[in-house]
Amino acid sequence: MLFRILPRQLPDRRRVGMEQRENNQMEQANSFLILFLAPVKEYLEDDDVSEILINGPAQVYIEKQGRLRKTTARFVSEPALRAAASNIAKSVGRILSDDHPQLDARLPDGSRVHAVIPPLSRSGTVIAIRKFKKETLSIAKMREYGSLSDDAVLLLQALVGLHKNVIVSGATSSGKTSVLNALSSFIRDDERVLVIEDASELQLQQEHVVCFETRKPDKNGNGEITIRNLIVSALRLRPDRLVIGEIRGGEALDLLQALNTGHAGSMSTIHANSPLDCLSRLETCALLSGVGMSLTALRAQVASAIDAVVHTARLPDGSRKVIAIAEVLPLLNGEYQTRDLLVWRTERITPEGKVEGRFILKDRPSFVEQAAIAQLRLPEYA
Repeated sequence: MLFRILPRQLPDRRRVGMEQRENNQMEQANSFLILFLAPVKEYLEDDDVSEILINGPAQVYIEKQGRLRKTTARFVSEPALRAAASNIAKSVGRILSDDHPQLDARLPDGSRVHAVIPPLSRSGTVIAIRKFKKETLSIAKMREYGSLSDDAVLLLQALVGLHKNVIVSGATSSGKTSVLNALSSFIRDDERVLVIEDASELQLQQEHVVCFETRKPDKNGNGEITIRNLIVSALRLRPDRLVIGEIRGGEALDLLQALNTGHAGSMSTIHANSPLDCLSRLETCALLSGVGMSLTALRAQVASAIDAVVHTARLPDGSRKVIAIAEVLPLLNGEYQTRDLLVWRTERITPEGKVEGRFILKDRPSFVEQAAIAQLRLPEYA
């Protein structure tokens, strides 16, 4: 368990010491990567590169400014690349071996590394590095980049301010975590927020934040702590809000039950293709819990627990946007319903490949009166 205390709360000497330790951790993380992955050093040091994808020793791709590009970088051999992956695992106290052929690790600076080795990978050792962003993506920055409109900001602020339960959905690398992080900026400082993640990525700026991280099993298969385990602990620690990094499996049912028993204002992310698909994905994940429950009862729980879905996407030009904000409605004949409050409409793609379009307000939300009572502004619907 980690209590995250903002540096401004500490005496000057302790604050300086804390900042120095954080800087040392980042330097240590960078030295690990550069030492073990020398062939891709220039991309590790390039702040514009967000991901490095190594598909065996002879093929390296990077994502830069939202686009994948093939590079000329090469590793000497498969054993050299395998050794690099193993050394990274050892440096963070993890195991990568024939018995444990997958690595999911977080470096001290927050960068995420995932590796898969043969025979699971037929193209040799595969490594994906998602680099830690030094600058937190704020709502203001998202607005500046065109990822949000002013109306979208008002809707998101109202959803968080009214303690609505929000799920951020989207495809891989569509910006779900960044949006969730930005959404959390609307949480008041006087609220107690419990954060649960597989690998810590969120950077909440509130004063009262308690962060949890799952633990992988040891070499004997013991000691694993899952998101489901941590949700149970979190509910006993008086949270005002729960923030779950990502829903992938049976923990969905525990979260749904928590949201239906008074823990309003919670947030999470999930892989899905649309706001409506998000609800079906939650249902599927909840079924993985193994708890016997009728489909009708489960769907009622999903529709009751989730108030809104914020859907993200990466467009063909590499830009990331919130392309829909939808309100979840009660079941109709046992089927999920959503109502779009705001959507992105693509109008043209320029010869240079740039996507152009606009955000459009759709239906009025059901919480107009609640927002007025709470003195929260909403967009001006026609």
